[in-house]
Order: sequence, then C-alpha cells, then structure tokens
Amino acid sequence: MISNTRTAQPDTSRAIAAERRNSMPSSSDCAAPLRAGPRTASTFSYPGSRALSATQLALLSALLFSVSPNAVLAQDGMMSEAKALLERQVEGTGREAYTPETAVEFKESDNVFLKSALAIDFTFRKATVTLPLYRGLSPDGEEVYYIITDASDFEYAKQMGLNFAPKLRHAADSPGAQKVMVEDGVITFKGNVDFSPEYKVVPGSPMPFPPKEAKPGAMGDLEWSSAVVMPSGVVLNVQMVTNASGDHDRLIEKDLESQTVTLSLLDGVQGGEPYYYHLVTDVSADLPAVLEKGVYTPKLALLAEVGKSMPADKSALLGFSPVLNGPTEAMDMKEQGFAASLANGGIDPVNIFPIDPDNENSSEENNYSPMWDAHVNMWTEAAMQAGKVRRINSFEDLKSLIDEGLVESAMISPAGEGNEFVFGLRPTNAIINCPVIAQPVLTN
Repeated sequence: MISNTRTAQPDTSRAIAAERRNSMPSSSDCAAPLRAGPRTASTFSYPGSRALSATQLALLSALLFSVSPNAVLAQDGMMSEAKALLERQVEGTGREAYTPETAVEFKESDNVFLKSALAIDFTFRKATVTLPLYRGLSPDGEEVYYIITDASDFEYAKQMGLNFAPKLRHAADSPGAQKVMVEDGVITFKGNVDFSPEYKVVPGSPMPFPPKEAKPGAMGDLEWSSAVVMPSGVVLNVQMVTNASGDHDRLIEKDLESQTVTLSLLDGVQGGEPYYYHLVTDVSADLPAVLEKGVYTPKLALLAEVGKSMPADKSALLGFSPVLNGPTEAMDMKEQGFAASLANGGIDPVNIFPIDPDNENSSEENNYSPMWDAHVNMWTEAAMQAGKVRRINSFEDLKSLIDEGLVESAMISPAGEGNEFVFGLRPTNAIINCPVIAQPVLTN
C-alpha cells in the first residue's frame, strides 16, 4: 500500500532545482566575462602594427563592445511587459508581485521547477498545485481567468517565476499559436474556451482501451491556443481555466478575490524516478484530451513539427511516450498506460518523459518544451505471452525494451517515419500540453 501524503511547506532555505540529468552548461557558465577596463594611455599597439589614436581606439571599442540599441529596447520591452502582468495579477489581493525574493520557499527535496507556484500537495493520486490566477478578456470583452507556466525567453521566465522553454520560440510564427493584445497588463485573447460540455468516458469491454465512449469536457474554438504570442514576441504557455461558461476539468478550487487557483496534477516517470508531477492543460486531439482530461484544442495540431525533437530541430515540440497496454492492476505503483487509467476510474497513466525543465540553462542546448509530442508505445504480443509486461521507468528503460523487441509503436500511431529522439517510435499526431511542476523525493 502506497502512502505518500505531504503538502509542500515553506522551509528555511530556498528550494533549488535538482541537478539536471545529462544537461549541458550554459554559454554564460563556459565563457569568461568580457570587460573593457580603464585605459591609462591614449594609444594601444600590438607587434607589427601602427599605434592607434585615441579617436581610432574609441571607434574600435564602440564596434567591439556596443550592444544593438534595438536589442536593448526589445529586452526592456519584454521586461516591462512581464512586470505589467505581474503587477496586474496581484492587484487588490494584498500579495506582493512575484520576484525571486518573494517566492514561496519550498524544501530542496520538493524539487519544484515552477518557482511562481504558491503551494503544492503531493498526496498520492490526489496531488495538486496552487498557482497565481491572471485576469484577461475574451474576444467579446468578457472576463476570463488563466494561468502562465512557461516562457520562451530566459530573462522573462526568470522575472515571472516560469519554466524556461526555449523551444516555444519556434511557435511564434506558427499557425498553431495565438497572437494576443495586451493593455496595462491585461491580455485580450483572440480565441476562447467552452467549458460547458460534460466530460464523459466509458471504458471498453472486455478490454478497457479503446473506450466505449469518450467526450472531452471542454473545447477551444478555432482561434484558441495555449501557445500565446505576446506583443514583445515572447511565447508564453497560457491556459484559460475559468470563464463565463465554466471551469477547467482539472480545477479543484478557485479564489477570484485572491486570484489563485488549485489544479490537479498527474504523475509520470523520468530518469528512473516517479512523481514527475505535471499539469495537463490542453490537447490537440479529442481522444487523448479525454484520456488526459485536458481542453480539446484543435489549433494545437498546427504547431510545428511532430516527430522532430532534437535541439537543432525548428520544432516547438518535444517527444515523450505514453504506454497503451501496460499493467492494469493498480497496486504498489506497478500500473501504467491508457488501459490502466481506463480500468481504474481515470488514475494517472504514468507517461514516460525524457528530461526535466532546465531553468538555469540559457544555452541553445536546452531542449525543454511543455508541448509534448506523443509517441505512444505498446508491449508486443511476444512480451505479453512471455510475462514481460511491467512499468517502464525511464527513457533509457524504454530504449532497452525497444532494442529487445518487447515494445514497439502503438497500433494507433499512423504509418510514417520514426523519431530518433524516441528510439524510432512513430509520432501519434497528438500534442499534449503538460507543463512540469515538480519531481519531489518522497518516501514510500
């Protein structure tokens, strides 16, 4: 019997992200700072050269050390935009706007990635996160409320306490993104979400997957996308969670006065460890939107590019691997997969993820994105007959099972080229927005 019940509480020392597994150092870590020190003479020379005059030296220094005024203005604009959002978010709540100094101090063992989180409850199968709730406007000018979890710009993410997701920059000019207007820290969205449909899922029989009936509980219109392009050009991961039509299916509690919202988290596995807690906000296809309990958002399907997950790929997406037909008996943390979720009243499918958010790494090698490109796997008939089916605990574990011929691309994945990042598994053509919140060290 598993009993992992703990609410993350403030500690005396600030929580820091755990060491990134196999991450690369940022360019700022590798390069010595470049400084122009004070000159004691009016000329500078090197062997075989003429002495440079003070005027020539000044011109050379300007060329070497100047920063583009446009770049400075753009960065200032980004920071002003982020500041306006933060100040508007706490207006009238009595809370201070987020800064690294005012952030909640979680325990180091809680390994909280999303620094703007206000509280996290790690109760097994009932995990939740409480986040700041932002007020915005629908296309018709009605009040809506949303959360922000990730940003494509490093400094923007730092300022707002968000996960740094550099791959999101590739969504900026994509038809799968939503460009918005902002005035005085209030976003006016181009699209909207209808939360009024009733979520419904009925397991199949005799096998739970595919389900007999599956209806998403909320649907974005044709203009809605959670990949939001701000006027500054920064791409934010934004999810509307409440409006006049109702609430997100993962919303547990909201407080419009204090502007906070509590949402249910899902468990996953990464790096051989469980408790890879993440949200599911919206999904590009209807069936996985039901299985993951997210908003069905067709526009997400237009984000480029499925099956492309390497850092050099111009893709906003990152491959991961849900399991179709893993163990269904829900005990001792052995269950896994869509069939297990359907057979046990919607428990977490425990998907397999490749990496953590790497929020201190500003380099181009940082490959994190919350827009997960599903490459659903399934156990082969031979593996099932040999009694080999078990929980898959990491990407390395998945690779070894594929190499042994025990796991393959799921039958629901269309024919086509495999993705080398996911060891040749084919993309399922489903994008699942899963911002990662924390991966705590918990005692069984």
